[in-house]
Amino acid sequence: MSYKVPVGLSNKHLHVCQADLETLFGKGYQLTPAKDLVQPGQYACEEKVEIVGPKGSLKGVRILGPCRPETQVELAMTDARAIGVAAPVRESGKLEGTPGVKLVGPAGTVELDHGAIVALRHVHLSPEQAKEAGVKDKQMVSLRFEGERGLTFDNVLVRSGEGHFLEIHLDTDEGNAGGISNGQLGEIVVK
Repeated sequence: MSYKVPVGLSNKHLHVCQADLETLFGKGYQLTPAKDLVQPGQYACEEKVEIVGPKGSLKGVRILGPCRPETQVELAMTDARAIGVAAPVRESGKLEGTPGVKLVGPAGTVELDHGAIVALRHVHLSPEQAKEAGVKDKQMVSLRFEGERGLTFDNVLVRSGEGHFLEIHLDTDEGNAGGISNGQLGEIVVK
C-alpha cells in the first residue's frame, strides 16, 4: 500500500514559554500571529529573536505559537554547528540533557541552560489518516522521495492524535539533501 504525505520544510525556529516571552518582549506581551501553520492551532509569529551560542549567533529567528510550557529551540545541524552548539537529535519536548543558548529580544535576554535540539524528523497524521496509512502513534517508519536526488529517510517518528494533520516535517538540511521542496509528496514505508 502506498500512502503519500506532503512535506513542510522546517527552518530554524523556537517555541517559548510565557515567562521567557515576557522577558524577551516585555511584561504581559502576547504573540502576534502572522501565518497559520498546517498543524491545527499553530502559527508563525511576527516576533523574532537572536539565538546566541559560543561561536556565533543567528539573527531574526522566528517564534512559533502558541506559547508552550517550556522554551525549545529547533535548529538544523548546520545552524547548530555555526553557533557552536552540540544540539542532539530529539523528539520535540524531550529536552533533558540538551545544551542551552542565549536568546536576545528587544526587551531583554534569556539564558537557557537547556532546550536546543535538532528535531527528529517526523510525520503528523490525524487518527483517521494514521489508520489509512496503516501506522500508529510513536511508530518509526521510513519516507521515500522520488526525483533527481531521490532518497529514503529512515527513523521517522509518527505523531498521530487530535491536533495533528497530514504533513511531514523535515529540516532545511534534510530537504536540501534530497532536493525536496515544500508540498512535495513523500511515501510512508513501513518495515
